[in-house]
Amino acid sequence: MLLNFITWNVDPAFLHLGPLTIRWYGLMWALGIYATLWITTKIFKNEKLPDAWVDKLFMYTVIGAIVGARLGHCLFYEWQLLPEPTTFLGITFKYGNHYLSKPWELLYIWHGGLASHGGAIGILIAMILFNKNVSKKGIVWIFDRLLIGVCLCGAAIRFGNLMNSEIYGSATSLPWGFIFVRTGETIPMHPTQIYEMIYCLVTFAIMWWLYWKKEAYKKSGLLFGIFLIGVWGSRFALEFIKNNQEAFESNLILNMGQWLSLPFVIWGIGLIIRSFRTQLK
Repeated sequence: MLLNFITWNVDPAFLHLGPLTIRWYGLMWALGIYATLWITTKIFKNEKLPDAWVDKLFMYTVIGAIVGARLGHCLFYEWQLLPEPTTFLGITFKYGNHYLSKPWELLYIWHGGLASHGGAIGILIAMILFNKNVSKKGIVWIFDRLLIGVCLCGAAIRFGNLMNSEIYGSATSLPWGFIFVRTGETIPMHPTQIYEMIYCLVTFAIMWWLYWKKEAYKKSGLLFGIFLIGVWGSRFALEFIKNNQEAFESNLILNMGQWLSLPFVIWGIGLIIRSFRTQLK
């Protein structure tokens, strides 16, 4: 007889070495970054690009992703309802952000809190700088190649979220629902971390196939557009069954994750249309 749910009570720590603790989440970030580096190196070799570009791209990407993810979480999601509304310059504020008064705590990465949308924005800024200082081929050209590996990094990070018992969905009666014991849940919830892993892997498979079998990298923006729609479009849809990360989101028509995903989806549609129009010309 099949179980009607899965009881999930996994230790988020992968390994304890005396005072040092290696957590699944950090390990998955490291493995995801390594996978991105390996795939990007393979792609650059295929196109006979300078070896030095890979090392520089790696540094730009890692710094942009981590700094952006941290700032994104703190500035997008850490808004709290104030005990009393505050009026400043004639504008009444009901919500405040802890980091506006203590900005040095933005550096406290060990406290947790990394947002994928912030990471995406951080990588975008990093690639603008990489293009200006190194490749000079345009950010679309870079993303057509870099984002294939980023799909695997995204899947790895979501696995880390699963091991942390965080960022899951609403209640479900489906047989694969997870009861996240560590967060105090007593009923099955949608394991949206697994759903997100799946759409990252599917997007990776499509982009990988198009790159190697159809030489899609020759159609500027096509692979980048597929990534944006595959990842952020799926993320937008999944937010309907995910629990809000912060209380203030319950007052929004769409939650923060959906508002932040929309521009990426629209950008992706535009890139794909442009790639085919350019080909027709």
